[in-house]
Amino acid sequence: MSPTAIVTGAGSGIGRATARLFAKEGANVLAVGRTAASLAETAEERPNIRPFVADVTAEDGPDAVAAAALDEFGHIDVLVNNAGISRPARLGDLDRERTRQQIATNLVAPMFLAQAVAPHLPSGGVIVNITSNPAERGWPTHSVYGSTKVGLDFLTRTWAVELAPRGIRVISVAPGPTDTPWYVHTDITPEQLAEKRKNRRLPLGREAQPEEIAWWIVTATRPEASYVTGAVFRVDGGISIS
Repeated sequence: MSPTAIVTGAGSGIGRATARLFAKEGANVLAVGRTAASLAETAEERPNIRPFVADVTAEDGPDAVAAAALDEFGHIDVLVNNAGISRPARLGDLDRERTRQQIATNLVAPMFLAQAVAPHLPSGGVIVNITSNPAERGWPTHSVYGSTKVGLDFLTRTWAVELAPRGIRVISVAPGPTDTPWYVHTDITPEQLAEKRKNRRLPLGREAQPEEIAWWIVTATRPEASYVTGAVFRVDGGISIS
């Protein structure tokens, strides 16, 4: 029986690459996102990817996602909490609604998706949380986004302990700068993005490609990785140590 993976934020970037890699390796994938057209592109010529349009921040969103995966495939083996947004602002310019959106998408939605899916995961099931920056370093203009991702790493460690008796593993994959459309939704101009990229101090000297991050996500769910839980894999080109 082919494994089933749920991937949120699957319409582009890391989520799309992850859904496609799971499918390439024979898994069934429920590709979750807000835009039908982008999900259709993710699933193009990949019959084992099923697009599912949902708002994971809606009160009924997590239960709807779990039910859709069970209806389509009959079981769930992997949940990848990838959907995330950033609305950069410095202290003094924080907007209450934009702050609420980030917390709802990046932190609250993964909580309730995990809660909806976990009862259906078998021994050997895996939850992968896509996080970001370490807690030890500041990130000007990204205080809300960064704090949600640090919080998600804490949930990874806590859920790993809570779910270990059932044989379920929980892992964080924490990408560094990656060449995705993520920046398009942060209100940054193309000129500002070019300047940011020019001034970045990346030890490896480049951004990641989404497929490089997807490899770590998928690999972490394989049976060969079955002795790893509660870990945070920083796939960041060395930015967290530079």
